[in-house]
Amino acid sequence: MANLAESKYDVVIVGSGIAGALAALRLARPPHSKKVLVLEAGEPVPPNINDEMDRFYRATAKVPESAYKPDLLQNPSDPNSALRDPATVPAGRPTVLSLAGAETWRDSKQSYLIQTGVVPFGSTYERIGGGTALHWLGTSLRFLPNDFHIKEKYQPDWPKWPSEIDYDSLENWYCQAEREIGVSASVEDQNYAGLTFGHGPETGYAYPMPPIPRSLTDKFVAGAIDGMMIEGTEIKVRSTPAARNSQPFKNRRVCAGNTNCIPICPIQAKYDPTITLRDAQATGNVDFRYRSVAYNIALDPQGRVTHIDYKQYNPDGSIVPTSPAVGKVYIIAANAIETPRLLLMSNTQLPEGIANKSGQVGRNLMDHPFYVIWGLLPQPTYPYRGPLSTSGIEDLRDGNFRKEHAAFRVEMGNDGWNFAIGGDPNITTVDFVNGLNNSQANPTNGTFFGNELIQQLREVLTRQFRLGFLIEQQPEEKNRVTLSERYKDGVGLPRPEVYYSLSDYTLEGLAAAKRTGDAIFARLNVRDFTKYDENDPSVVELPPNAIGRRERIRIMGAGHIIGTHRMGDDRTTSVVNANQRTHDHENLYLIGSGSFPTSATANPTLTLAALTLRTAEWIANNEFKA
Repeated sequence: MANLAESKYDVVIVGSGIAGALAALRLARPPHSKKVLVLEAGEPVPPNINDEMDRFYRATAKVPESAYKPDLLQNPSDPNSALRDPATVPAGRPTVLSLAGAETWRDSKQSYLIQTGVVPFGSTYERIGGGTALHWLGTSLRFLPNDFHIKEKYQPDWPKWPSEIDYDSLENWYCQAEREIGVSASVEDQNYAGLTFGHGPETGYAYPMPPIPRSLTDKFVAGAIDGMMIEGTEIKVRSTPAARNSQPFKNRRVCAGNTNCIPICPIQAKYDPTITLRDAQATGNVDFRYRSVAYNIALDPQGRVTHIDYKQYNPDGSIVPTSPAVGKVYIIAANAIETPRLLLMSNTQLPEGIANKSGQVGRNLMDHPFYVIWGLLPQPTYPYRGPLSTSGIEDLRDGNFRKEHAAFRVEMGNDGWNFAIGGDPNITTVDFVNGLNNSQANPTNGTFFGNELIQQLREVLTRQFRLGFLIEQQPEEKNRVTLSERYKDGVGLPRPEVYYSLSDYTLEGLAAAKRTGDAIFARLNVRDFTKYDENDPSVVELPPNAIGRRERIRIMGAGHIIGTHRMGDDRTTSVVNANQRTHDHENLYLIGSGSFPTSATANPTLTLAALTLRTAEWIANNEFKA
């Protein structure tokens, strides 16, 4: 057994995504100056993004994972190559390409996740220095006040957030998180659904930077729909808070309007955790062990964690001998799939796994099922300029309708049909040149050249428009992460097995989103081009509409992996408390969006950052007292 007295580290952190990075920096810099060790399963933070940009440019499919190691294809130079077998990858991760067809999402040789559910769990993540927030969009919305009171106000059978956690108690931490990552937004534009700014020491609060300027699409849509009524709620277009520079901030450049924030900002105007990791390393108090896959959390007889075992590998995949990672406090920040996987793998001392006396580890897996529609506006608004999204419709994130169906937010895209059909403007251009109709914009299969081609492209590409609806998902115990009994990764560890489905409540929310999308398109006079392959495994059937018809729509993952080690006051129904400390082990903390009891509708990153800062400060002030 490892000897605590021999440890040179105060804190051991597993995972270097945004939660792990923020915790490391908060604990390592003055006044706390704790000694921190970070274990990261994937590759180190590179000295610059040149190689990642080169990988992105060369990739045929510009999916979120395309810029980052490990390679997606067995032969990266061949766009027709098969996907890499996850059994050969030391630090595997799910990828969009493995979800691309009716067969691949259940194919263990293509999909890292062993999927057994009704529909695919469609969100992916990175296991690399900087984590998944390398390829995030940057959206930095706060939860609404009522998001912390779903049980009391709308759904009495749902789990309750800890009594210490509500909007007012988190507001100061939201302010700190917004400063840490650099959020551009306007307080005035966020004045809806009970949001307030300026409690306590933050009176007179202003975001670190003004909002990113609205796109021409934003302005056109706002002029047409502001004041429109949906389910008794007046809606309007609002600028979206984003961790992206609208002016110089923390030595980052100002956003130049590149439309590939996902997967990578070519000028690093968007925040990503490598910035925080470098700041943490600069304190002199943080060490990193990369290519180090944690697989066992060890306990003493009193139930305190004594060390973490891990497998370290070379770039060629060969295993390196290691000694355990020993500290006084342990933080698992490995995302809401890899964290429960580690806890469940740690089963030599406790057969049910670490921190799992409640039986809740791995349960209540959630996302924001993402419904996308697209079409042509009646006039040019010139998409493909600016970040992928600069505005949204947020007023439907809360309301009494939550007693009947899930809430949702609406993201407005500046990327034309790029995301919607998987590759525009290229697909439509190839259609017009070669007489194809993959985009549905060339129904006569005409072929065009010269000025005719230019005219066709002007007619279509300048008017492309898409909306995305992010739906609140009901927490359900059956949606869960377990360990595969059959399939292993490249270092011989069990891969995650995932069961995922959608409740009637969530499906009713998707139906409400479809009604809203149809109403907005009608108001804008959009010519709807939304079309799906009926064989797509992500196509779901909605509840009957007003005339009894059951419509079918396609959902995607929003990249928001939520639940699986939820927080709560009751140790029999939750895994961690309000400080994200496990109920079962007093020196073990689980941080990230896995702690959320409910998903709400906001992109989770800002809230997980606020909770991380709160937890790190609590650890620093309470775990090291003499």
